[in-house]
Amino acid sequence: MDNIYDFIKKVKNNEIDIVEHTYKLIEECKEINKEYNYLNAISEDLALNSAREIEIQLKQKAKIKNKKLLGVAISVKDSICVKDVESTAGSKILQGYKPLFDAFVIQRVKEEGGIIIGKTSQDEFGFGGFSVNVGIGFKVPKNPFDNERSCGGSSGGAAGLSQKLSNHIALGESTGGSIVEPASFCGVFGLCPTYGRVSRYGLIDFANSLDKIGSIGKTIEDVALLMNVISGYDKNDSTSLKLKNENYESYLKKPVKGMKIGIIKEAFGTGVEREIEKNVYNGIEELEEEGAKTEEISLELPIKYGIATYYMIATSEASTNLAKFCGMRYGATEKLEGSFNEYFTKVRSNNFGDEAKRRIILGTFARMAGYRDAFYLKAMKVRALMINEYKKAFKKFDALVSPTTSILPPKFSEIEKLTPLQHYMIDVMTVSPNVAGLPHLNVPVGFEKNLPVGMLLMADHLQEGKLIQLGSAVEKGK
Repeated sequence: MDNIYDFIKKVKNNEIDIVEHTYKLIEECKEINKEYNYLNAISEDLALNSAREIEIQLKQKAKIKNKKLLGVAISVKDSICVKDVESTAGSKILQGYKPLFDAFVIQRVKEEGGIIIGKTSQDEFGFGGFSVNVGIGFKVPKNPFDNERSCGGSSGGAAGLSQKLSNHIALGESTGGSIVEPASFCGVFGLCPTYGRVSRYGLIDFANSLDKIGSIGKTIEDVALLMNVISGYDKNDSTSLKLKNENYESYLKKPVKGMKIGIIKEAFGTGVEREIEKNVYNGIEELEEEGAKTEEISLELPIKYGIATYYMIATSEASTNLAKFCGMRYGATEKLEGSFNEYFTKVRSNNFGDEAKRRIILGTFARMAGYRDAFYLKAMKVRALMINEYKKAFKKFDALVSPTTSILPPKFSEIEKLTPLQHYMIDVMTVSPNVAGLPHLNVPVGFEKNLPVGMLLMADHLQEGKLIQLGSAVEKGK
């Protein structure tokens, strides 16, 4: 199998018929989708038209040979808008919605010659860690190693497709772990960047102060390449950071000798499956063999209070963001009758799934007059304390390490028995770096019972390069 750079080079040299390749890839996606449900929509016409345009430009010897993604298939999480392609965020309430514009990251991908192949399956609006909370009428994506198990969430389709396809990179999105968790369950790399490093323009919101768009790929090279394309300032996003772009590919295969890594003590032990611990420590040993130095560190606050803090902030913001889906402007509608409140209630009752309703109710309660101080504002104060604790740790360490998830990918029959609170606990390792806006990376470190295990690396704000450097060292050791 060619690596991504060899593939792009062959496209540039006309060694690959890009139209034929794209047609075969679309057909492969259709076959995969029959069993695994990774794509909510396959954008066949858009993909083939993009391939034909590349073919014409190559024949005309146009100046496109410096395009970073030339001919590479890019899948897009369903919460990211693609012009004229149905974009639903996995919810029935947005079925039929075809944006009139491209998200910032889609503009960048198209400018660099990437070929959009479709919209990947997810938990409705990103509300879940197993991709089983799909909207009414949508199909649950399945683990690429065992179709009776979860592929993680909420970017489940993106991670599963990344494992199945070659010469493909996925655009994912994370609010509380939705890039790294499915990457762990599907045995691929997933990088969630610093909040504000990648523009959120064109992202269908979950929680404004938490949402981040990142990349998922079979190799660390795939992840670094797409991050190079999508990072950067965007005037259309008020949270976008006005900073000079980094070359993330320059960190690939860079020595890690002398780098200091903190092993989070509270992330191991009670509640973490022994097989997970064993494989994560194997990954840590590989970094030590490459010259990295490790030391145990206590970070009690993020582990102990991360879940409660995250869900207060996330549900409060989700409650506000989802208020606009009322049958007046976007997606699903009902017969216009009764008062506005009656119409609004009917549209939302019939088209939101159970988990979306649960989070709207919880968030609305948390931000009501009389409760806002006790819940939402208190969570924001704890968030500040968590950031301070991380900042203190990063004065000593280049990165922190923990398992990505505490369990192996569970069977759907096991998930059905979990309470909503047990669903939320799957995020215990990943919510805190998301709350703090820190970059974090899932690194595949092994298999147990033929299922993949992931290691989570976290770095200080804007230090994605260090994560890629460390991830590359682990990949090298495999």
